[in-house]
Amino acid sequence: MTQTEKIAEFALRYRYADIPPDILSRLKTHLLDAAASFIWAQFQETPRKMEAGIRQLYAPEQPLAADHAAQCYTAYIRYPDFMDNFLAKESTCHPSDNIGILLGACHLRDISGEDFLSAMATAYAIECMLTEIYPVMIAGFDHTTLLAFSATAAAGRLMELSAKALTHALGIAGCNLNPIVTSRASYTSEWKGLASSLVSADCMNIVMMAKNGITGPPELFEIPEKGYDAIHQQKLEHDWTAADFQQLSRCVLKTYNAEVHTQSVLELLQEMAEEYPFRVAEITEINITTFLTAYHIVGGGEYGDRTKVFSKEQADHSLPYLAAVVLLDKQVYPPQLTAERIAQEDVQSLLQKVKIHTGFPLHKPVKVAGLLDPYTAAYPDKVRCKVEITTIDGQQFTGEKEDYKGFFTRPLSWEEIKEKFIKLNKPYISAEEIDKVCDIIERLESHTANELLAAMLKNSI
Repeated sequence: MTQTEKIAEFALRYRYADIPPDILSRLKTHLLDAAASFIWAQFQETPRKMEAGIRQLYAPEQPLAADHAAQCYTAYIRYPDFMDNFLAKESTCHPSDNIGILLGACHLRDISGEDFLSAMATAYAIECMLTEIYPVMIAGFDHTTLLAFSATAAAGRLMELSAKALTHALGIAGCNLNPIVTSRASYTSEWKGLASSLVSADCMNIVMMAKNGITGPPELFEIPEKGYDAIHQQKLEHDWTAADFQQLSRCVLKTYNAEVHTQSVLELLQEMAEEYPFRVAEITEINITTFLTAYHIVGGGEYGDRTKVFSKEQADHSLPYLAAVVLLDKQVYPPQLTAERIAQEDVQSLLQKVKIHTGFPLHKPVKVAGLLDPYTAAYPDKVRCKVEITTIDGQQFTGEKEDYKGFFTRPLSWEEIKEKFIKLNKPYISAEEIDKVCDIIERLESHTANELLAAMLKNSI
């Protein structure tokens, strides 16, 4: 069997009853976390601009087709950059990117809560596994490249594709959807928060074409010699018969509205500000030691300069900015990522005092640096960091940390995620509306995904 055949077989293999209770519980907490972003984003300018562009393709009051609905719903979850992650040694992904296309499928049929959770588990398992064994970011491709497979597989399951048709769909998705990491590089644009949404739209389109008999290349990973594996500089040879859902237990959530690799640093800085007697105005230097992935993505490494910050998209991917604003405001939530807050002199001045380092001075070759740097060697089992703050009178304050609240070693509880939900959405919707969404997710087996979607939608789609 080819790899696409094996992925298709895995996607269709398990039933709801096969999913362990602890994994189901984890899925619901991640769905609740995603719902918080989904609702908040509907009231924000960037998702509204995207939706307005889509709306121009329709007659007034005409409901969106499933592919465009999947695009909007994925953007609602992804745009706030407050969603989940799976961390692998050489790549990462946002498994909740898969939820939007599953909600989009509600435009085509009624979907039971059990079927929705089963498809969600399938998508999470496929994307997490591929992220670990086939890290496309090494060759400069965005991690949403792998979303093309998980989203197609899970949506294909919901739309009742045969294994053969789903194999064709996966081949088409692999041929056509290979986004590059430029969308995340500095200076970061609005597209960073929307890139996965277009993948979801395309995947829904592909699923429906395959359902109606369009064929695709089943030997995507096997031929030709200069094909998919060669382009991505690796080879996929995975035994999907041994795959299960256990990697979901290593998915993580965010406490701070910031890029995932900054979370332990931000928690440490906030704790240091509460514990030590320094005044932020007296700080002369903040030295942060972190692992290579964080250094490259948010610390001024391969992804570019992170000290010039004037927009949300750059701010939530700038460790210097985030370090400065958490010391000043004692939190990082949407108010810390507005243009008005970013432009203020206190944070602009302080972020210039932040210096980012790794635990080993050389960064190449990567494998050697990764072995010699204790911070990088510990990743992704730990997200180690060290912070040294120096004040104008020469005092130094030091702290270290290896995880954070929301990491898989210290997961957020249902109650804590609900608090996050309320904090995000209290300005926009009532407590009763929040409780309704939470109650539906908690007892999703007794509801349909269509009911959940209706409870989360605050604008006409």
